[in-house]
Amino acid sequence: MELLFPLLLLAAGFQIVKGREQQRRIQLLGQYLERHQIEKLMETLLTGYLRALGEETDERRAQIFSMLVSAETDLRDQVQRLAEDFSKVWSDHTLVSTLPVALPYADKLVPSATFDMRKALALHAAGIEAVVNNTDGRTEKDKAFTLTAEILLLQHTCHWFCRSRTVATARMLARHQTHYQQLLESVSPQTREAYQRLALR
Repeated sequence: MELLFPLLLLAAGFQIVKGREQQRRIQLLGQYLERHQIEKLMETLLTGYLRALGEETDERRAQIFSMLVSAETDLRDQVQRLAEDFSKVWSDHTLVSTLPVALPYADKLVPSATFDMRKALALHAAGIEAVVNNTDGRTEKDKAFTLTAEILLLQHTCHWFCRSRTVATARMLARHQTHYQQLLESVSPQTREAYQRLALR
């Protein structure tokens, strides 16, 4: 019993420090995201793609895909600007721990187990740009599938930056019924290779 109170105090202190650090990260990323409509564009595209793929005729499906072109280009441009803006953040604030759970100051205590969020946003911007520009000549259906994966992987990275990889993966599964490994297998090969070199070393 004598040890219980100190342990409770230690656990409470741990949660307070962890919560403050996560709040700082949420505020930092949030102040850059609020300059854009990236989340709204993501929702428009994800909803639109589901609607298009649910259509029974090729003609109707093509019409919906055509209507989504402007949202795709807007998303491409805004993610690029986000990456450019965030690249100016001081590096001390952009390291993301690759440990499975959130530990206070893990990026400072174990710097070898980190990646740079600035580089992560740059690779997501490049991946989205390549798919939107359709440099690989995908069909509209394949393009929609790949861009959906690119969008969800970007969301996962943002949640990882703010919380932890475990929380980001759980949220992805809960919100989109999509496993983390499934995302990695569904993005373009270029994005997957760059992502694995950066975040899964």
